[in-house]
Amino acid sequence: MIAMVDYGVGNLASLYAALRRAGAEDVRITRSHVDILAANAVVLPGVGRFGHCASELRRLGLDVMLRAAHDRGIPLLGLCVGMQLFFDDSEEDPGTPGLGLCRGRVRRLSGDVRVPHTGWNQVRIVRPHPWLAGVRDEAYFYFVHSYSVDPIDERAIVATVEHGGAVTAAVGSPGTLGLQFHPEKSGAMGISVLRSFVRATAG
Repeated sequence: MIAMVDYGVGNLASLYAALRRAGAEDVRITRSHVDILAANAVVLPGVGRFGHCASELRRLGLDVMLRAAHDRGIPLLGLCVGMQLFFDDSEEDPGTPGLGLCRGRVRRLSGDVRVPHTGWNQVRIVRPHPWLAGVRDEAYFYFVHSYSVDPIDERAIVATVEHGGAVTAAVGSPGTLGLQFHPEKSGAMGISVLRSFVRATAG
């Protein structure tokens, strides 16, 4: 079972449909602590402000469950703000802690670029990750974001996108992947990413 975390944010219906198209047979939209710890894999979506998303996770006790799932080695996929929540904190809402699963900070996009970064852009794979195995280098994905993650350990970066310089598009470690782009809005390539995730985490 893939547990898709429902904490009141994110386009859950379209992501659910995309996971089903990618071959997932059992996807559960849930905020149940039992479901999260029993899942073969967990998906953390997210749209909107970092602070609101982090506060809702805490209010529902889901921050504790997500850390516990991570500590138990349950595969975890974070999407957009869901990926940003992996980090310690964000310039968007100073003083509001993230999950702290990946050391570093979320920073506002800077330079002479349009903010938010919206639309299709090419993603460059800089380090292999099994859940990106089906992605060709410089494939196009769909982005909508004003902030990007800045990990302390650059080895966590597995993909970048050019937007006034190299911006982190994906971070990963064994059993964990965060994507700044929206796979559910990224056509065949987005489904390919989700398919690799589904196959790699099938119980």
